[in-house]
Amino acid sequence: MIDRTGLAQFLRRRREVLQPEDVGLPRGQRRRTSGLRREEAAALCHMSTDYYARLERERGPRPSEQMIAAIAQGLHLSLDERDHLFRLAGQHPPARGTGGDHIGPGLLRILDRLVDTPAEIVTELGETLRQTSLGVALTGDTTGFTGPRRSVGYRWFTEPAARRRYPPEDHALLSRRYVSGLRAVAVRRGPDSRAARLAELLHPHNEEFRTLWDAHEIGVRSDDLKRLVHPEVGALELHCQTLLDPEQSHLLLVYTAVPGSETHEKLQLLSVIGAPSPAWHGEPAGP
Repeated sequence: MIDRTGLAQFLRRRREVLQPEDVGLPRGQRRRTSGLRREEAAALCHMSTDYYARLERERGPRPSEQMIAAIAQGLHLSLDERDHLFRLAGQHPPARGTGGDHIGPGLLRILDRLVDTPAEIVTELGETLRQTSLGVALTGDTTGFTGPRRSVGYRWFTEPAARRRYPPEDHALLSRRYVSGLRAVAVRRGPDSRAARLAELLHPHNEEFRTLWDAHEIGVRSDDLKRLVHPEVGALELHCQTLLDPEQSHLLLVYTAVPGSETHEKLQLLSVIGAPSPAWHGEPAGP
């Protein structure tokens, strides 16, 4: 059963201790609230202020699992806090493991501060969980894919549009890298893992994937320098730095350009242009 009083108290407390700077919001000079305002918390949780306010006032229907997960992410909860929130709402917490989508508060705090930098948080299968606004401008919004298509490696072998953002001369190495990485994850996570299922989906239907998979390559890597082709600004050369959250196996990828370079100037232009057309499906460069 839902513990309405406990849920309301926990939400209020978490909102009050979360500061605007923790979530990339300006504090402003007239702020009187000790933490976040209700409307700010609601926006972070992707719900209406009225719905969120009713939860804090011990009212409204019991929130769904999807709604609780959105609140846990929006309030930057740890895994222990997330599980506690689920139980207060009368729901079973999601199973913990490396396949989860809940981003740790540490990675979120770093991402929220990268307001002028292309960056994204991805899973070990290359599924984009969160992007900065300049990250969306660089690659397009890659958070909305569902099913196997969430994985950049799956899209690489099934959708020609996935390769448009890379120079053709880099395609062969990137194919080897995706297959090598998927094999490593599949072996590490076991035959019943999502990685293994992705391989099972791709193997019978894609000759290139099948050839590379049967070659059993492991540890194929490309340079830290990523060469990309953007539909608005053209060729880009970016350095990719990676930060790992070992508990969830999530990766924070940060893309930077040498100051004063042509690519650096193009990134500044992208910050003004914004995201490319939805018809152009960009792909994250990956670790």
